Amino acid sequence: MTAEEMITIANDNGITTLTLNQPENRNSLSMAMLQALSDQLEELAGDAETRVVVLAASGRVFCAGHDLKEIRGQLDSHQFQLDLFNLCSKVMQQIVNLPKPVIARVAGVATAAGCQLVASCDLAVAADTARFATPGVNIGLFCSTPMVALSRNVSRKHAMEMLLTGEMVSAHRAEQIGLVNRVVDEQALDETVRDLAVTIASKSGRTLQIGKEAFYQQLEMGLAEAYDFTSEVMAKNMQAADAQEGICAFLDKRKPDWKDK
Repeated sequence: MTAEEMITIANDNGITTLTLNQPENRNSLSMAMLQALSDQLEELAGDAETRVVVLAASGRVFCAGHDLKEIRGQLDSHQFQLDLFNLCSKVMQQIVNLPKPVIARVAGVATAAGCQLVASCDLAVAADTARFATPGVNIGLFCSTPMVALSRNVSRKHAMEMLLTGEMVSAHRAEQIGLVNRVVDEQALDETVRDLAVTIASKSGRTLQIGKEAFYQQLEMGLAEAYDFTSEVMAKNMQAADAQEGICAFLDKRKPDWKDK
């Protein structure tokens, strides 16, 4: 299967949907799938037409994590394992660093690195039938890289419970602990995701980029440092053409004309 077949792409008025398309392999994050996803994210980073990215999956499993059959074939190769986990970590950071918001559309099961994929996205909408787990502990391989994204989205105790038990978490429980934003009937999933994406896509692209980048940077700072940093960000943001246009449009009671500058 080619990279184009592994991940299908659809564009609709500034909303680009990347769909993991290996349902027969439970959309596992094989080396090839990860590389295909990495390549697409790199391309989207510089795509001026894309304002919002939706990450979806075909079939009944969103993503089952790493391809264990592929890993079993390389059990004696530490270099392969290191390359695999490094590439996966790169992809997750590409999502966080992408200068456009990323929404996970989750139907079915998201486990291990698949759960990590959901946690790495800026927002996540799940069908009420979706389930989540970090079950590596059950097979003797602790979900160490998935816990990086997981522990930055849910509280420590909730993250540790998922990591230590490996048990499945329902969509509604995932919403309660902050892993996903919304849970809807599966029949309403596409409409809900699209409505959310359209709302975000209507904003200034430059403003979204500034805000997303600053959000993740300030999370790693102490309180005083974060306020100093974000004060500087807002002062620079005020010099942007879209900020000045937005303020004038608000005061003039008209719709802003974004230039993404």
